[in-house]
Amino acid sequence: MPSSPSLSPARISALRYSAVFGVLLVLASCGGKKKQAKYNPPPPPPPSQNYPPPQSKPDTTQTARNSQKPTTTRKPSANSLYTQEGFASWYGPGFHNRRASNGEIYDMNAMTAAHRDFPLNSVVRVTNEQTGHSAVVRITDRGPFVPNRIIDLSLAAAKQVDVWKSGTAMVKLEVISAPSPVDRGGRWCVQIGALSKQKDAIRLKEHLLESFETTQVIQFPAPDGGYWVRVKVPQDDKKRAQEVARATHVSEGNVFLVRLD
Repeated sequence: MPSSPSLSPARISALRYSAVFGVLLVLASCGGKKKQAKYNPPPPPPPSQNYPPPQSKPDTTQTARNSQKPTTTRKPSANSLYTQEGFASWYGPGFHNRRASNGEIYDMNAMTAAHRDFPLNSVVRVTNEQTGHSAVVRITDRGPFVPNRIIDLSLAAAKQVDVWKSGTAMVKLEVISAPSPVDRGGRWCVQIGALSKQKDAIRLKEHLLESFETTQVIQFPAPDGGYWVRVKVPQDDKKRAQEVARATHVSEGNVFLVRLD
């Protein structure tokens, strides 16, 4: 077997340096790869806290609903132009869908009322003096034609003011707004009834025509039965209507001073 050639000390030293350099190159290469593998991009910034959550968006449906509220709705502290106290009653089925005094069709489920003296389309706050419950109504009709009552509420208003079940209640009326003065002016007439028979209404009409030559007298059936007689005085003057009312006495029915406008 041939012997291995001997290496000189210089050759051995060179080989050592080459090996060490090679190891360093491998380590450097591996180290670079490790640095690239460990690198991660910075995370995105957190969401801004200034954006409102979805539930804080304005409720456009409620806003639209509020904008459609009736204009007759007023705060309880609204100033009143005129006040009155007395008994309230209510009217409904017998008059529902009939034409009211202001020309509208009466709806017992709307917030309206009948009053003999307040201008038509006046806005009135009605307060039950026992329970404290209130409602705001618009005067669209004339009545009640019953002694010792000052206002006839619709069914809806009667429920809100606690008059529906009891039938009547002591109330306070506060006129919030009116198209004309409440306590002066206006067009007036005298209404008499209700009379149970048409012949009695005709007889009363003839008597009034003889007694008050310058007046116009008509008789007409009431929606809930009976007959009424209405006396119109010249120029619809309130003072003259008051004189006719005071001078008229009937054995059946009652005499009422009624505002027409």
